[in-house]
Amino acid sequence: MRICICLALLTVTPYSAFAADESSPDSARILEAMKRATAFFTDSVSVRGGYVYTVSVDLQDREGEGRASPTEIWVQPPGTPAVGQAFLDAFAATQDQQFLRAARRAASALIFGQLDSGGWTDRVDFDPQGRRTGRYRSGRGNPRGRNYSTLDDDKSQAALRFLMRLDQLTDFRDAELHESVQFALEALLKAQFANGGFPQGWDRPVEPGPITTASFPDYDWRTEGRFKNYWDFETLNDGLAGTVTRTLHQAAEVYEDQRFHKAMLAFGEFLIRAQLPEPQPAWAQQYNHQLQPIWARKFEPPAVAGRESEDVIETLLQLTEWTGDERFLKPVPAALDWLRRSQVADGQIARFYELKSNRPLYFVRDTYELTYDDSRVPTHYSFRSRSGVKRLQRRLELIRAGTRQQQSQSFSSLQRQAHRVLQQLDEQGRWVTDGSGKPVNAKASADDSKLQLESKVFCQNLSLLANCFTAVTERETQEKPSR
Repeated sequence: MRICICLALLTVTPYSAFAADESSPDSARILEAMKRATAFFTDSVSVRGGYVYTVSVDLQDREGEGRASPTEIWVQPPGTPAVGQAFLDAFAATQDQQFLRAARRAASALIFGQLDSGGWTDRVDFDPQGRRTGRYRSGRGNPRGRNYSTLDDDKSQAALRFLMRLDQLTDFRDAELHESVQFALEALLKAQFANGGFPQGWDRPVEPGPITTASFPDYDWRTEGRFKNYWDFETLNDGLAGTVTRTLHQAAEVYEDQRFHKAMLAFGEFLIRAQLPEPQPAWAQQYNHQLQPIWARKFEPPAVAGRESEDVIETLLQLTEWTGDERFLKPVPAALDWLRRSQVADGQIARFYELKSNRPLYFVRDTYELTYDDSRVPTHYSFRSRSGVKRLQRRLELIRAGTRQQQSQSFSSLQRQAHRVLQQLDEQGRWVTDGSGKPVNAKASADDSKLQLESKVFCQNLSLLANCFTAVTERETQEKPSR
């Protein structure tokens, strides 16, 4: 449950004062809006309980990471698991059964699309004849369909974290849900290499492989190190370190099963071994079994990876907080030093740095030739991102001082945000946007064809209102006159 943790620091205002203020919504108004938004999203936007990324306001066009058919839903966030988590935030705050029913429907959609290999791919198609319909455990997919469970872009992990939370909130009484989660977790354990790492995905248990430490390739990486099945090797692409670690930690906590804790520790040890030596003590995006950087896609070269290195550092810091084991801190100082000296213009880091020379690497748009010039890069991929080195350094210092990082929000700030979100909700229960997260007044818009309903915005707003509902309810209880 998300709660506001700083209420005691605030000046107490009589309930009658803030309830009467339109910009300070009371719990009844917040709950009504949450229910109205959820009703619209479940009744009009979902497909059999599942969701995509965006839906046009006329409900005709649906997109995930690409166009979605009328029978497809998305697993990859901010698809079905993310929306399901928002429903659970709402239920945890209010105990209103409408939100639990919505979460159960989202879970059923994911269970329908769970693959025989145990996890999930990017989408679920309810049409057995669909072009991308997988080989689903439910038996209602394509018997010859794809059976490749993936950890890329937080797909299987997000589904698991949502289903585990629902399983726990319903006291493990739903046999189908519980069995689905257990099957997925067993498959995840079987996908872990002996060295503690994970592949991008699997369709069967992985082979053991060697246990070694990372090194630079001893061949010409520009022309060698290409594997058609690179996804079967150890990877850290797209936040895998953090999402897998959180999933294993949640599994250990929810089911009190030490196997998941041990798997999490083994993965942490892998992250230590996967750190490259000087002069680049950071991490690659993709490795071979010898923990040497290799090619992934044609625009993902063997290189030291800025975003992935930040994700690993964040994960090692989190592991230290969870376990109290300072061995996970050992790689961090050198990696932070590397990040500081590797920043490019405007406090950014490059996605890729050439092995040993540390020069930022890019690709030429259309031809995909390697270059040091970032003036004509492809637009479908992020070759730069804002550096998080200052934030990571602060967190390291807090851990060393024995102080946990606190995230707090004042009551007044939370209410202001909730007021804004309530104003943006229209009479149908929609948060309408321009497709990039910016709210739009649908009535005032001259071009309805560009208006969207975004799952990401829905999740953010519903979770915010759930948080505010908790804080306001507590304040209302405090301010009720004693009889």
